[in-house]
Amino acid sequence: MKYTNAKSILPEELLTLIQDYIDGEYLYIPRKQENQKSWGEKNGAKKGLLERNRDIYEHYLAGIPISELAHLHFLSEKSIRRIIAQQKKGPIVDTESKMS
Repeated sequence: MKYTNAKSILPEELLTLIQDYIDGEYLYIPRKQENQKSWGEKNGAKKGLLERNRDIYEHYLAGIPISELAHLHFLSEKSIRRIIAQQKKGPIVDTESKMS
């Protein structure tokens, strides 16, 4: 998140009004609801986890034991079982790559 000097973008009247509430301190202005991104969309973390989980499930179907998958992916066996159960219900779809 970068900071922008309000003096360079806001009209003087609005800046004065804001200064009545908060003078010389940082103010966070949240994104509009329609412009918000979900976790991991911006840096690709979400996509990476979806690919990892699909990979785990494919290897599981190919016969690789859960203990070995846990060791390969540095996860607990419980986490591997949770990922497999989620994939069995139906893989989570990466909506961002579908839009591209």
